[in-house]
Amino acid sequence: MRSETRGHPIFAALYDVIQRPAEKKFLRSHRAYLAGGATGRVLDVGAGTGINFGYYPAEAEPYMFRRAQARADRLGRQVKLWADGAEQLPFPDESFDAAVATLVFCTIADPDRALGELRRVLRRGGQLRFLEHVRAKTPGWARFQDFMKPVWRRIGAGCHPNRDTVSAIERAGFRIEELQHYAHGPYPVRPFVRGVAVRV
Repeated sequence: MRSETRGHPIFAALYDVIQRPAEKKFLRSHRAYLAGGATGRVLDVGAGTGINFGYYPAEAEPYMFRRAQARADRLGRQVKLWADGAEQLPFPDESFDAAVATLVFCTIADPDRALGELRRVLRRGGQLRFLEHVRAKTPGWARFQDFMKPVWRRIGAGCHPNRDTVSAIERAGFRIEELQHYAHGPYPVRPFVRGVAVRV
């Protein structure tokens, strides 16, 4: 699914390299948990360069889209990619058993609308499995995220470092069943949350 940006070729080209230390130290186990626990028909929202694909049992931003397809091909995964935005998913109601969102809601232009669409395409009881960086709870750090947002969006391909994604998930009609907080990463993209929400 596509982010709000038209494309950021340098960011896309460097994304896997930039993420490599975080993948080894922190993200790899979370991707394995989220993607590895998704069963049935799965929608990966904001697949990026396709890092999650290797974790599924045996968007897109245009520059990452090509990288994601190449990764799926290398892994031999049967993956169908759409370049549609998450705010208007081209799928029938209740057509997926699970959705996985890894570091994507920070870049979606209208996250409330996208979450409404996810709720629509998930079956009742279907899971939204997510890992996102979110707005800091400490007022000083939250203000710093607000201050950094204009610059961070430019260098981070549209990333908003200050979104309260958990509240948005709940507003969309999901029930949070699991939620863990992690004080990892540099500000302004810290803290992280990992969770499982159920479509009610």
